[in-house]
Amino acid sequence: MLDVIGAESLDALVAVPEAVALRGPVSVAPALAESEIAAAFERFAARTPGSTYTSFLGAGAYRHYTPPIVGALAMRGEFLTAYTPYQAEVSQGYLQAIYEWQTYIALLTGLDVANASVYDGATALAEGAIMAVNATGRKALLVSAAVHPNYRRVLRTYAEGLDLDVDEIRYAPDGTTDFANIEARLADQRYAAVIVQSPNFFGAVDAPAADVGSAMRATGTLVIGVVAEAMSLAALTPPGEWGADIAVGEAQSFGVAIAYGGPHVGFIATTASHLRRIPGRLVGRTVDKHGNPAYTLTLQAREQHIRREKATSNICTNQAHCALCATIYLAAMGATGLRDCAGHNLARTRELQARVYAVPGVAARFAAPVFNEFVVAVPGRAADVLARLRGSHILGGVDLGAFYPELADCILMTATELTTSAEIDALGIALAESIEHAATRV
Repeated sequence: MLDVIGAESLDALVAVPEAVALRGPVSVAPALAESEIAAAFERFAARTPGSTYTSFLGAGAYRHYTPPIVGALAMRGEFLTAYTPYQAEVSQGYLQAIYEWQTYIALLTGLDVANASVYDGATALAEGAIMAVNATGRKALLVSAAVHPNYRRVLRTYAEGLDLDVDEIRYAPDGTTDFANIEARLADQRYAAVIVQSPNFFGAVDAPAADVGSAMRATGTLVIGVVAEAMSLAALTPPGEWGADIAVGEAQSFGVAIAYGGPHVGFIATTASHLRRIPGRLVGRTVDKHGNPAYTLTLQAREQHIRREKATSNICTNQAHCALCATIYLAAMGATGLRDCAGHNLARTRELQARVYAVPGVAARFAAPVFNEFVVAVPGRAADVLARLRGSHILGGVDLGAFYPELADCILMTATELTTSAEIDALGIALAESIEHAATRV
């Protein structure tokens, strides 16, 4: 190997070039006590401008309270150092946690089976779409324009590599998907699935009506329900009950930190008829030779375990530690706690809507019922209004013009249980001043 590389010896191979070699001792701060290190990092955090801002951002990543028990358990060494639950004989704790995660997701979505989790909501959608293609043999997908724009971009990236066509359904004037001519769109039976999100990117509850779902099924088309805000599953009709054959989404709201956009935790759930098409790993419960409960990986239709061309997914993996955090969160909250938290979200959203709509010049853009985010129309460009709000240390929301040119005057605002009345009032005052300032300059 050295002869091929052209190195005289192993030492020569790893030698540091003279041009970049250190010529003296490195100036390193002296060792500090743990308390001093903690204080130093607190000072660093205070220098971060974002820590002083009030946020009304959402659009797929949401601020929710995480009980301390999540960190206390999830950060135990047994979980942090566990690379992967391949070896059932040494990974019973992790396998049990994943099994419970699957159970929670199946219960929340109203479907029969869920997998061990995937990267995030966007890749979960792409994997769910591939499931539909494999189930139907069709090579086209129909996706609502109200599905998260980033999710749709990831879907198109996957589709390009698989030679799939991706067409869109426009959104209706009320902010929901326009299913008016869905039967005609599906008549030629070329679509493997119709993809809708509820609550959708505008925050609108967007589950198709029963007759719409029947029209889809009459053509052999599967329905994929997308859930970007998992907290909504505690308040709204689950996808399995409104007719989704496959439910995919993002569970970041369940005790997983926003963390600059990831890592997060996606989920896929489906009916029993598609059990063998679900990608990634599934954990099953059995008993050992002594009759005690035991957990093991099952239906491992991945490239490590079967012929590559037969694998349901070659790149799908589970965010095991993020799923663990979500599982602990769900166990700690329980059904009642989760419903209460969703109720607080709705109450804060209504409070925010009332305050913002009271500002002269601001109006609701869509009329459909919403969960915890909604769209407001402002005078002028939303980007300008948001820039002025940032001057008041308020992140007022998402500029929808960045995704939908026709909505350049619209802001997507979000409230959760962490949003306070004082923050809402401060936004209302700053928004009114921003609009008044813009009008004065004109």
